[in-house]
Amino acid sequence: MEQNLLNAVKRFSDGDELHAYAFLGCHKAQQDGKDGYVFRVWAPNAHGVSVTGDWNFWNEEDMPMTWVKNGVWEAFSPFAQEGQAYKFCIRRPDGSRVYKSDPYGFRMMDRPDTSSRVCTLEGYAWGDAAYRRQQGKKKLLDSPMNIYEMHFGSWKRKEDGSCFNYEELADELIPYLKDMGYTHIELMPLSEYPYDPSWGYQVTGYYAPTARYGAPQQFMRFVDRCHQAGIGVLLDWVPAHFPKDENGLYEFDGTCCYELSDPMMNEHPDWTTRIFDFGKGEVQSFLISNAVYWLEMYHVDGLRVDAVAAMLYLDYGRREYHPNRYGGKENLEAIAFLRKLNRAVFSVRRNAITAAEESTAFPMVTKPDYDGGLGFLFKWNMGWMNDMLRYMSLDPLFRKGSHNNLTFSMTYAYSENFILPLSHDEVVHGKCSLINKMPGSYDEKFNNLRTFYGYMIGHPGKKLSFMGNEFAQFIEWKYDQGLDWLLLGYERHAQMREYVRDLNHFYLDHSSLWNNDSDWNGFKWISADDRDNSVVAFRRIDRRGRELICVCNFCPVKREHYRLGLPKAGEYVPVFNSDDVKYGGTGTELPNVAAEKIPMHGLPFSGEFTLAPMSATYYQRRPATKKTTTDKER
Repeated sequence: MEQNLLNAVKRFSDGDELHAYAFLGCHKAQQDGKDGYVFRVWAPNAHGVSVTGDWNFWNEEDMPMTWVKNGVWEAFSPFAQEGQAYKFCIRRPDGSRVYKSDPYGFRMMDRPDTSSRVCTLEGYAWGDAAYRRQQGKKKLLDSPMNIYEMHFGSWKRKEDGSCFNYEELADELIPYLKDMGYTHIELMPLSEYPYDPSWGYQVTGYYAPTARYGAPQQFMRFVDRCHQAGIGVLLDWVPAHFPKDENGLYEFDGTCCYELSDPMMNEHPDWTTRIFDFGKGEVQSFLISNAVYWLEMYHVDGLRVDAVAAMLYLDYGRREYHPNRYGGKENLEAIAFLRKLNRAVFSVRRNAITAAEESTAFPMVTKPDYDGGLGFLFKWNMGWMNDMLRYMSLDPLFRKGSHNNLTFSMTYAYSENFILPLSHDEVVHGKCSLINKMPGSYDEKFNNLRTFYGYMIGHPGKKLSFMGNEFAQFIEWKYDQGLDWLLLGYERHAQMREYVRDLNHFYLDHSSLWNNDSDWNGFKWISADDRDNSVVAFRRIDRRGRELICVCNFCPVKREHYRLGLPKAGEYVPVFNSDDVKYGGTGTELPNVAAEKIPMHGLPFSGEFTLAPMSATYYQRRPATKKTTTDKER
């Protein structure tokens, strides 16, 4: 065992250890015939380390640790017990002492207590084997993905204002997700964090699910129940930076241990947080092992990697910086780390999901590392999001001057494997809720938003929308209260949720909307340049040739005898329409469209459409002698 430990420490120091959490931190052990717990911590520049906790009355002299190798310290206690609190007492090079939470601790005390807790994770009986087998057979790029992003503590609250725990929220949330037609849930960070207004993006306990909502086994149960219901679980993950809380990773052993040592480069000016030293082997092992930990110990399906742009560029958010060895602004160590991270993730879970929140034009984010890419499976399409929100916020009278915002994304839609995000970042900090970004009167706002959602579903890329968007919450999201579910007592909000539910299920039922998301053959413009009428029309085609035609009218004007090119003979039947009266629309009658042998838009046929005002409508071709069928019927 001693040699095994030394080998593991060597891999850890080299940046090649994928399971550092298996020997660092706190674990059940036996020594000299006695059962107890062994504690290990990496603190290479400490002049001494001890373990203090409930069992030794927080006496830092009682349980000194011994040096193992390469900065790793170790101690054993036969007296420590499950659930007890502890910290590491670090004697820094300047002679002072500081109490630190366990960087690899599996559980922490509830705030404001920052202690770690003795905790073992073994013994949970998982029931998601069938789900995992099924997911292992899927081609994720050719499968539907409709993600519901949420903040765990503010989706819904109890009557007394308190939060649901992991298991309690599962009772409420999972039936809702199934009914609404979402395939995945993305949870804003759940690694332990001290400050509620950070929403989890300033982490002090990377290996501990936050105690706000219960014990680690309860979070396992939450994931398990999601999987048994067919819902995938993604976690927001924050490897770019960490806060300067004294108990956390900040100057852990009295020196810049986890962070860069260069004072010009080791802190984000805007966030006042420390930046990881991605070139250090031990830091690589810490972060990569953490990603593997969530996949293996909690069965999560993947990670959305936060602030990738901040990792990629040395000049991100700063006026002065030290360039890389080639004189450029790219962070070569971070780029190498991200490639290594993705290789590691896919080596332990072939069908894992990694998604980069990357807001620049950095090339090949979702290409394999052996082709010069970063190796992510998906990238958030921030350009599409910004262009569309800018376009939709305009009065329809002025949209023709910004028509490019509506169509430009298709010039690069297949350059990466994209997710189209309408995330929490777009509904906070004075940016307004989605419904309040829409122009016009009360009813016009809803008409605009329905049209926007209809266009989003038709646009290539997987889908993501933040909680509350589905029923048009009017106020901005607030982390410390539940969503305004009372709005569903009002007709327009109830109709919006019904629309989103039906649209989601329409998406799931029609493979042409998701089966060809990474191939130019999956999308064909019919009409992209009618800026004067603010109309676009396009085809979505699956790998078997089945297709839908989407026609979007971004003006509140009904248009009749509007001719569009058509690919084949037959009759084109409206199969989904955002202007339906049951969704709050005008109920404009949309007749079937007969394809005539009149070439138009580069296609051999064309037909005259009626366009409902401010609407997105999907059409399906029906041969003259056959009825229209959905993909499921086929």
